[in-house]
Amino acid sequence: MLKIKTVFYSMGLFMASMGAAIAQTHEVVAETTSKNPLIALAAGLAIAIAVLGGALGQGKAASTALEGIARNPGAADKIFTPMIIGLALIESLVIYALVIAFLLVREV
Repeated sequence: MLKIKTVFYSMGLFMASMGAAIAQTHEVVAETTSKNPLIALAAGLAIAIAVLGGALGQGKAASTALEGIARNPGAADKIFTPMIIGLALIESLVIYALVIAFLLVREV
């Protein structure tokens, strides 16, 4: 029962913060853009989705790697390096999304 309440409170907090972010984005877009004001909103949403996906991917990768190390401590050296490379690649995808969002906003 406690988990369900926690999930609902988290979702409520997330929705409230998204509403505030959209309102602030709308004000900034109204002042700065002339062609299409939804591009800045789309760029912000793209970054939010990319960060969420990256965070979930990194969490799953680290969790699985640590579980593997816990099951077989002798394989820690063989697991650690590929895990770090995988985490770096996941993070690079989020950075690419950030760069594309900046390019989209700059084009407006």
